[in-house]
Amino acid sequence: MLKKSSKMGTNLKDLILTKEIHLEDLKGKMLAVDSFNLLYQFLSTIRQRDGTLLKDSQGRVTSHLTGLFSRTTRLMHHGIKLAFVFDGKPPELKQKEREKRKTAKQEALKLYKEAKKREDIELMKKYASRTSILTAEMIKESKELINALGLPVVQAPSEGEAQVSKIVNDKNAFAGVSEDFDSLLYGIPKLVKNLSITGRRKFKASYVTIKPKIINLSENLNNLKIDQDQLIVLAILIGTDYNPGGVKGIGPKNALKLVKKHEHDFDNLFKEAKWEENFDFPWTDIYYLIKKMPVEKDYNMKIEKMNPGKLFELLVEEHDFSKERVEKQIESLIKVESKKQQKGLGDWL
Repeated sequence: MLKKSSKMGTNLKDLILTKEIHLEDLKGKMLAVDSFNLLYQFLSTIRQRDGTLLKDSQGRVTSHLTGLFSRTTRLMHHGIKLAFVFDGKPPELKQKEREKRKTAKQEALKLYKEAKKREDIELMKKYASRTSILTAEMIKESKELINALGLPVVQAPSEGEAQVSKIVNDKNAFAGVSEDFDSLLYGIPKLVKNLSITGRRKFKASYVTIKPKIINLSENLNNLKIDQDQLIVLAILIGTDYNPGGVKGIGPKNALKLVKKHEHDFDNLFKEAKWEENFDFPWTDIYYLIKKMPVEKDYNMKIEKMNPGKLFELLVEEHDFSKERVEKQIESLIKVESKKQQKGLGDWL
């Protein structure tokens, strides 16, 4: 069984202010992670030189587990607490986007095979990263790994970003974690980016340092001089997962001008934008879908004791991870937990 293709999100980067932070700034804080977004990052980036995914001796993909184990334990060492939110059933409006992404993946696979015939390693890697598919089995294994680390898993009824926003608004987490801006449309107060890719990364011929960034929703709304409803409308104009590409010819800056010009007269705004010439359904379908996205109100955020035996079984026995590496990480995490208990902090919370 295959799950939906990689998440794209709405392109607000040209309008949104971000603030650079350090991992130390997040020490002791709970963060709610958009898990699908994170797992797709691992599937796209954690690959061999020719672009193929990491696999165990039975040919099963392990890139997602490699990324999840290494990045999560690293953040845990920094004293950061994590809860992982998983998507549920996607809205019907997303079907067109899923079909579009499926076609794009098929085209990328075709180009990858052509590059492979020519033994063009660079192009193989480029196109392979665009073919990532997150399967039901990968999701199941990821949840098992997270639970074995003692961290909570929250199952959203629909969109994970909406559930992450709910958790942060409930003050059960300091911020959400995602590379997409979609959580802002659901009213998340704070969003952290680059958390899973922090460090030195190769960019073209040199290396660049990537640091985590935080986005404050209220600061951005004040800076843009719009409110939450206007932000949703702005996103619909430039494109969301429910209307990819947005209205033809309207980019972020023009969308902002339109929103400010019409204020809250959204009907006239979309008439001027010629919505009906671009889409065969009303803009209100997306607007109210975002406003009323179902979320789980009764969720568990409790951090439990780590289960070293389960970690060893899943990673080493089932998927051929290095015994020494896994043992080293487990021992290191036990020491971190032990130090916290010695300081009188009780259970690892």
